[in-house]
Amino acid sequence: MSGRVTVIGGGLAGIAAALRCAAAGCSVRLFEARPWLGGLTYSFRRGDLWVDNGQHVFLRCCTAYRALLDRLGMADSVVLQDRLAIPVRAPGLRGESWLRRGIAPAPLHLAGSLLRYRSLPLPDRVRFARAALALRRVDPGDPGADRESFAAWLARHGQSPRAITALWELIAVPALNVHAEYASLAQAAAMFQQGLLSDPTAADIGWPQVPLGRLHGDAARTRLAEAGARVRLGSRVRAIEPLGRGWRIVTDRDTGTADQVVLAVPPSAAERLLPPGAVARPPGWSAALGSSPIVNVHVVLDRPVLPHPFVAGVGSPVQWVFDRTRQSGLANGQYLALSLSAADEEIDRPVAALRMALLPELGRLLPGLPQAHVADFFVTRERHATFRPAPGTAALRPGPVTGAAGLYLAGAWTATGWPDTMEGAVRSGDTAAHALLEHRHRAAEEVVA
Repeated sequence: MSGRVTVIGGGLAGIAAALRCAAAGCSVRLFEARPWLGGLTYSFRRGDLWVDNGQHVFLRCCTAYRALLDRLGMADSVVLQDRLAIPVRAPGLRGESWLRRGIAPAPLHLAGSLLRYRSLPLPDRVRFARAALALRRVDPGDPGADRESFAAWLARHGQSPRAITALWELIAVPALNVHAEYASLAQAAAMFQQGLLSDPTAADIGWPQVPLGRLHGDAARTRLAEAGARVRLGSRVRAIEPLGRGWRIVTDRDTGTADQVVLAVPPSAAERLLPPGAVARPPGWSAALGSSPIVNVHVVLDRPVLPHPFVAGVGSPVQWVFDRTRQSGLANGQYLALSLSAADEEIDRPVAALRMALLPELGRLLPGLPQAHVADFFVTRERHATFRPAPGTAALRPGPVTGAAGLYLAGAWTATGWPDTMEGAVRSGDTAAHALLEHRHRAAEEVVA
């Protein structure tokens, strides 16, 4: 069987799939509508600074993403904590509490820091441990668990509203990009089980030391070219049409053919491009998956005010703050980025309104801020940053194999077993490529027989 593979979409899912197929000897073409690779992990210039569109971190358990960094030759351009340590600040509390892992098995590895976690009363900390043990027993594949909201389950297991916002959502909101009341229990359980409740080392945090555009997009172009893959940027695919044993690919520039196709685009684009009956989902399934926004607020200061690479906020509209000074190339002062997940209320707020609301709140978490001069303040927004993992949406996430021969799906929104994250995206690309290559292998054996 011929090995002409077209990958549609140049985000992390498409990059992973294209690299896998090229390494297996396929002739790969990759189409990306944007002028860069990397999807929603990209960078741009603002004056002398490199700006990432969003603050993307990963965990030690993100094995597929870390393997992709190895393939891209960028493993030395990230840092990974030796041991989980999250500084947490709250208005009115001096200094910070720390969520650190100890040496005990999960989930007891957090017991020591939970006992000292000042943002919650002691009874709430004890009840958290009981709920964590119960969450380990939830089956993420149970349709009943998917239909229940995470907040409802937490309330049934003795978690107070304060515990939900000050501890559970500290992790859940940035990982799921929705608040607990809008999250599927099954998808929240899968995330906590993978990250916190099984392996004590799983949640150690990693982050880039270079701009995302260099880490993903630039490196991917180099590796794909070395592998012989052809990349077409700024080329939107308008249609894919079956041709018996292959596919016609119609772009806004020309028309070509392929033997197999990996469709690694957002769900709305996938539903538009997929042939009728290719996935067993009701019409409008992509809209039913929904989307959830992320807003990033960028603050450039004339002096350092944050002594850590990042800090989490509780009891504050400021969720997570990252020091981006090194990645941006700032020579003097400090560059902070505030990441606001589940930003339904903030996505349309004007920059001036966000500045008025957030700078005083940031000053309540970082006491040195009021003395600093704000050299620049700007906002980046991703209106459709992730799909919305609401109750009932697990059934809408298709797997990699479609009902159309030679057509495969990839994307963090597919049925990866992970939230819509970089890890989920890479896993989807790897899985789609594996399914495609397995089909090629079986077809070749049939021809020989």
